[in-house]
Amino acid sequence: MAKVLLTSGVSQQFTDGQTEIDIQATTYRQLLRELDKLYPGLGRELSIDTAVAIDGEIYQEPYLESISAGSEIYFLPRIGGG
Repeated sequence: MAKVLLTSGVSQQFTDGQTEIDIQATTYRQLLRELDKLYPGLGRELSIDTAVAIDGEIYQEPYLESISAGSEIYFLPRIGGG
């Protein structure tokens, strides 16, 4: 299973404060679907308002990325630039 790590703000809003979640998924899209099943609205929120780090590499558009059983997925607030 992949380990998903959430920020405290998102976890308070959707998971009652749980910041670490183990999810069975092989792709980023599947991961979002599984998170939505467990916590309705979480997958959509994460796809809109966050960047993601999969095994230490940060992605702004991760939709085609693979996830392995031992992956760690961190969701990070997007940083605006100018």
